Amino acid sequence: MPASVSAPSQSAGSITDVAGIEVGHFSDTRRPTGCTVVMARDGAVAGVDVRGAAPGTRETDLLAPGNLVQQVHAVMLAGGSAWGLAAADGAMRWMEERNIGMDVRFGILPIVPAAVLFDLPMGDARIRPDAAAGYAACEAASTAAPAEGNVGAGTGALVGKLFGVDRAMKGGVGTASVTVGGVTVGALIAVNSLGDVIDHNTGQPVAGARTEDGKALLDTRRALLRGDSPKPLLAGTNTTIGVIATDAVLTKVQANRLAMVAHDGLARAINPVHTMSDGDTLFALATGRVPLEGSAPGMTVLSTMAAEAVAIATLRAVHAARSVTVGELHIPCAADLATPRG
Repeated sequence: MPASVSAPSQSAGSITDVAGIEVGHFSDTRRPTGCTVVMARDGAVAGVDVRGAAPGTRETDLLAPGNLVQQVHAVMLAGGSAWGLAAADGAMRWMEERNIGMDVRFGILPIVPAAVLFDLPMGDARIRPDAAAGYAACEAASTAAPAEGNVGAGTGALVGKLFGVDRAMKGGVGTASVTVGGVTVGALIAVNSLGDVIDHNTGQPVAGARTEDGKALLDTRRALLRGDSPKPLLAGTNTTIGVIATDAVLTKVQANRLAMVAHDGLARAINPVHTMSDGDTLFALATGRVPLEGSAPGMTVLSTMAAEAVAIATLRAVHAARSVTVGELHIPCAADLATPRG
């Protein structure tokens, strides 16, 4: 039987609950696309883990534990495929103007890693985030809880494309936080997955590939296992990207481990995940406001918190998303399938 859609989740905090983190969105009004900056003005120890086979990234090598740079000042998430990496240039300019960055003697150099997702099917693909978009996202950044759904890097995001874009549903941006023992871990995820988004509490699909009549969820996992044939795929035309942040004091080794285990949250909330057509990439930021000592949670608890925050944020992204129509392409959202039609 076609899967049903669960009710929207309740408020679960946001990544800006982590001290030292700000978020800003830029959403392009000319077509559904945009970018999102996650900023740590005072610097944050950072790590990254890439699990998808078709990533579009910038400055990820410097986050390896053995490499020189110890802190970053922002992470840029953008639509527009590899063209969208230009949004990081705008973030660098905005931060340099405010003397935010690493002192390299000849100037203040902001360190801004970035990752992109593929949202080009939505409207005119020649319109994509650029340096001006990245600058605007920084202008909008604040410690307020960021908007979710069709905003920023998730503006043109879709989910459940394995049986064709015409049977997909709207993705978007979601955020959440978890606090244990005085330490907070937050996540912000831009969900543009090839696979379905799953409610990790029930195991049921919430948004993804729809049945041929478009009125219900197909359940991609079960469809594939019974032998249904997916449509031919272009590599890299999907991708879920995001940032995990904590106020704990972490080393680069620990930050990279946190980014790695945070993918467990994606594995709970997306199926299939980390495919050859996804460039799934998660960054981890540690602002260092709370030392890991005494009764503070250690890496095992932090890892559990990170995976949980990612799973919740991924689910919230599709619950907050709203349907869009671009030309002849109409993309419904989870709320459309959850609401009975008269």
